[in-house]
Amino acid sequence: MSHAGFFLRIAVLAAALSAFGCEDEPVQEQSSVRPVKVMRVSDFSGFYKRWWPGRARATQEVQMSFRVGGQVLSLPVNVGDPVERGTLIASLDATPYRADVDRIAANLARAEVAHDHAVTQLQRNQILFEQGHVAEARLDNFRSQEGQARSEVAAQKAALERSRLDLGYTELRAPFAGAVVATYVQAYEDVRPREAVARIVDSSRIEMVVDVPENLISLAPQARNIVVVFDAFPEVILHAEIKEIGGEASETTRTYPVTLIMDQPGDVRILPGMAGKAAAEGRAAEAGRLAYVEIPVAAVFNRGETDRSYVWVVDESAMTVQPRAVEIGAPSEYGIKILAGLAAGELVVTAGVGRIRDGQTVRVLEN
Repeated sequence: MSHAGFFLRIAVLAAALSAFGCEDEPVQEQSSVRPVKVMRVSDFSGFYKRWWPGRARATQEVQMSFRVGGQVLSLPVNVGDPVERGTLIASLDATPYRADVDRIAANLARAEVAHDHAVTQLQRNQILFEQGHVAEARLDNFRSQEGQARSEVAAQKAALERSRLDLGYTELRAPFAGAVVATYVQAYEDVRPREAVARIVDSSRIEMVVDVPENLISLAPQARNIVVVFDAFPEVILHAEIKEIGGEASETTRTYPVTLIMDQPGDVRILPGMAGKAAAEGRAAEAGRLAYVEIPVAAVFNRGETDRSYVWVVDESAMTVQPRAVEIGAPSEYGIKILAGLAAGELVVTAGVGRIRDGQTVRVLEN
């Protein structure tokens, strides 16, 4: 047994002993109706035998803007043009920025001369002070002048570096290979810093986001042989894979975003925004049987047996519960994996398992 499996069984056993070992608590009468929280074991058909709608989007896209303002001098690209990384997208009139660089460079040169003079004066007066010809107050004055001159050199160097950066910001270059899908300005227009100039997308690979209900999201990692069809090209079947599974459900729809990624087909061009749908097969040992299901850790308990784990399964016809032995796997993002013992569609009690007895009548609480 792996270390993870060992510690997991210890945790489940501890929870069970805590639940069942409270001798001081009154035992619930067999005939009483206990309210319970439940979950329904997800059915394969609910996830793998349906089409999930979504829209295409580029794997990378960027809204380009200048960090500085000025007059647009050139816009050498048009909508639809392919671009390589480093391609010039637009440039500003750099004349005022070059002038700033020249002006600050001259200020720096003067500051360096002034600092050299201050250093010379300080060194000369240091010697005179050591010979007793200069008062310490006069020496302190020269020290102060040297310090001020040194600070001015540092300030002018920083200003020059900033002005050189601003000069470089007068050119916009593509950060990655892609295509221009929109331009928002024209040559000779004045633009402000951060004003949108153009939008570039990299559509060499396409993504699609589909929304999966929270009661089915635990099946998403088992998806295999994912196919995507876009409405504009219904005869083209694309093969996709899961890029990422969202870890937080939407507060309004209670769905999780699942991002699919696929290569562009060779014969058509999938554009961002195109509507489509996706479907997948599940990883199952045989038809109708789950490879595994994920349930909350609190749903699993022991019955004084260190090597066996159980869950309470609800008989919906009689609304009673019976224990069911299950084979547990590793912990997961959504709870704990059950490798065997449960069938799709069954109701499993998810809370208060230590207060339930065999055959007890239950009432399902609304979530």
